[in-house]
Amino acid sequence: MKAIVVMFDSLNRHMLPPYGGDWTHAPNFSRLAEHTVTFDNNWVGSMPCMPARRDMLTGRYNFLHRSWGPLEPFDDSMPALLRANQVYSHLVSDHYHYWEPGGATYHSQYTTWDFVRGQEGDPWKGEVAEPEIPEHVGSFDGYRSQLFRQDWINRKYMKEERLHPQSETFSRGIEFIRTNHSEDRWLLQIEAFDPHEPFFSPQAYKDMYPHDYTGKHFDWPGYQPVKETREEIEHCKYEYAALLSMCDAYLGKVLDAMDEYDLWQDTMLIVTTDHGFLLGEHDWWAKNIMPFYNEIARTPLFVWDPRDKRNNERCAGLTQLIDLSPTLLEFFGVDVPADMQGIPLRDASGASQREAVLFGIHGGHVNCTDGRYVYMRAPIRPDNTPLYNYTLMPTHMASLFSVQELQELELADPFSFTKGVRTLKIPASSYIPAHRFGTLMYDLHIDPEQKQPIQDAAVEKRMIDHMIRIMKSHDAPPEQYIRLGI
Repeated sequence: MKAIVVMFDSLNRHMLPPYGGDWTHAPNFSRLAEHTVTFDNNWVGSMPCMPARRDMLTGRYNFLHRSWGPLEPFDDSMPALLRANQVYSHLVSDHYHYWEPGGATYHSQYTTWDFVRGQEGDPWKGEVAEPEIPEHVGSFDGYRSQLFRQDWINRKYMKEERLHPQSETFSRGIEFIRTNHSEDRWLLQIEAFDPHEPFFSPQAYKDMYPHDYTGKHFDWPGYQPVKETREEIEHCKYEYAALLSMCDAYLGKVLDAMDEYDLWQDTMLIVTTDHGFLLGEHDWWAKNIMPFYNEIARTPLFVWDPRDKRNNERCAGLTQLIDLSPTLLEFFGVDVPADMQGIPLRDASGASQREAVLFGIHGGHVNCTDGRYVYMRAPIRPDNTPLYNYTLMPTHMASLFSVQELQELELADPFSFTKGVRTLKIPASSYIPAHRFGTLMYDLHIDPEQKQPIQDAAVEKRMIDHMIRIMKSHDAPPEQYIRLGI
């Protein structure tokens, strides 16, 4: 038995043909849906990138206890458990956050790994002189400005499609398949940073979306409200669509390899993403800052299980990234640890079907959905307190915690999943203005685009009950209930 996981970043569900996207060029996603079960109620868990990957590897939510950070010493890690049970795992990725302080413990869980450089602001090619950067629509703060500068340096080394990080990532993934297709008990994870911003793709994919545009260079929106013209917004959507079509083309190469080696007989295939991305919907760009509308929170998931051979089917059960670890462990006959809260995707429509799921970002709304209603609970205080990070690995995305942040740390009592270990309890602040947006609730049956929040006391109570129940099952810190006023 073998397994292949193809993970994209910021892949918008609603732009894919199997989910109703009718204007993008993505024939291989349609081809994929014909071979697999398409999951209609898949939701993010912890946001954004590395919190989502901790969900994926550990089978439980990250966002209730801490912000972006590494795997913890007490975490049950799916690749490590597979390795302990003689299952070889290989990661190939151009997702550069794996090699920053806040992601540094993830890739080493796999038996082997292969890293492709150059995405976004990956500190790759060194040039002291200032690059020539075209005038850009929108403004950037200091950190984003650094990323933008480095990106324009990196792009100079990708003038041919074969040199694009996504091309190299999939090429090396296919190489692993060609080398090992006749072997048994392996997991391959091909993880592409695309279609994450910036929406940089070869011209052949841009040519799929001809349109008149005479504005400034614009393929990288800020994490902010929309300030651009309608022409600029539409152009940026086409730039995203071009990159999505590139992702589709390279997904097709994986499907070709599945066909060539008849891997459909014994190889599980999972294709998914960590979250979506706003392209002007709700008058916002990107993610993280605003409430997590469906364009961000409802994500694509496709699964082929060679044991059941279900294809061209739909599944309505509530699923999340926390389900990937139990799914892969169960597939390889490895016991699922009790601390994992996810369920095997094989069970998503059966007796294990959930009533509701949570999703969110540390310090933001805690969101709950039962598939019909989406309830976004905001903190009740403007200062978003009390809020703490619980960790033994005090790093942010690209840096260690500062000495100032650590001045008031305490030792917390063990949580149910820390295996008797006391963690650091560090006062946290959040850049998410969740209190400003307030608590929101939407009925997706009558308002799928989430244009008008509803008020319904009975539904709200039911959603709060779900939220409390799930938070307790994940042993959420007590101050989270205080912060949310529940």
